[in-house]
Amino acid sequence: MIRRIDRRTFLAGSAAAGLTLAAGPFHKASAADPLKIGFVYVGPIGDFGWTHGHDLGRKAVEAKFGDMVKTTYVENVAEGPDAERVIRKLAADGNKLIFTTSFGYMEPTLKVAKTFKNTYFEHATGFKTAPNVSVYSSRFYEGRAVVGHLAGSLSKTGKIGYIASVPIPEVVRGINATAIAARKVNPEAEVKVVWINSWYDPGKEGDAAKALIDQGVDFMTQHTDSPAPLQIAEQRGILGVGQASDMKAFAPTAQVTAIVDEWGPYYIERAQAVLDGTWATANTWHGLKEGFLSLAPYSDAVSETLAAECEAIKAGIIDGSLHPFAGPIKDQKGEVKVAEGSALADGDLLGMDWYVEGVSA
Repeated sequence: MIRRIDRRTFLAGSAAAGLTLAAGPFHKASAADPLKIGFVYVGPIGDFGWTHGHDLGRKAVEAKFGDMVKTTYVENVAEGPDAERVIRKLAADGNKLIFTTSFGYMEPTLKVAKTFKNTYFEHATGFKTAPNVSVYSSRFYEGRAVVGHLAGSLSKTGKIGYIASVPIPEVVRGINATAIAARKVNPEAEVKVVWINSWYDPGKEGDAAKALIDQGVDFMTQHTDSPAPLQIAEQRGILGVGQASDMKAFAPTAQVTAIVDEWGPYYIERAQAVLDGTWATANTWHGLKEGFLSLAPYSDAVSETLAAECEAIKAGIIDGSLHPFAGPIKDQKGEVKVAEGSALADGDLLGMDWYVEGVSA
C-alpha cells in the first residue's frame, strides 16, 4: 500500500491531530498489521533525478514485501523547520522505519529520534548516528571518475561545466573527481563551476547551464536534481551527463551516460532487518562494487574504444586497483595535497573542503 502526502497537507494534519509519542516496541508485521515506512524527500518525485531515484527505491520495497509494508512519502520538504515537523509527524503516525533523504535533514532526524526511541531512522548522506539512527550514502565520486574521463575525452574546448548545488564535502568531492579524471586525458582541461545553492531549481539550473555554455563549455555535468541542464545542452548542441537517474528521455542526443543511484537493495535490506528484529545502527558508504550506483548505457557519441576505457575504470575501482583520488594530486595553488603512491583516506574524503588543480569555482 502506498500513501502520498503533500507537505502542506501533511503539516496541516499534524496541527489538527496533535503529536503523540510512539507507543511500545516494534512487533512483527503482517498483512493485517503492516510495517509502516515513511520517506521524506527534498524535491518532487517528478524531478527525474535525486528524489525520483529514492522513490524508485521505495517502490522496490513495496514490490518486495507487498501487503507486509505500507509506505508514505512526503515530497518538497525544505531543509529546515519543516523537516523536523514532517519527520515528527511520520513517527507520531506510527511509521516504525523512516528514511530522511537529504543532508540537511541530519539534525532534525537526530532530534526526533531522541523522542521516538522505538522508531528506526535512516538518514541519507549524513555522518551522525544514534542508537536508533543509521546513516547511508553512495560513493558518487566513483561515478564522477568515469564521467571525468568521458568529459576530458569528448570536450573539444577543454572546458567542462559543473552545476553545483550546496557546498558540502559530497559535492566538492564530485567536482574534484571529475577534474582529476578529465585532466588525466587532457592536462589543460578546466572544470568551471556555478553554484545555485539549491538541490532542485530547474530555472536556476537552466540559467547556469546557459551561462556556462556562453563561456565556452561544451560538456555539461551537474550535482543538481532536474534535467534542465541536459535539456539546455540538447538545445545548444553540446554533450552532458545525467544526474542520479537516467535522463536520456529529456536529452536523447546530449546525454552520453548518467550516474544512476540504486537505493532499492539497501531499502529492502533495512526494511527486512526491521521485520526480522535485527536492525542495528550502521554507517554505510558503498559504491560501484556494492551496486549503490551504476552508469546508464553509453550513447552513440561514445566510441567502442572510449566505452572500453570507461569500463576499465569501473573495473579498476571495483577491484581496488584504481582509486579516483590516488596521487599525485595538487590543489588550486599548485601545492601537492596527495603524494604519488598514496591515496586519500575515507576520513579525508568525507571532510573534503578544497579544490584540485583545474577547478574554477
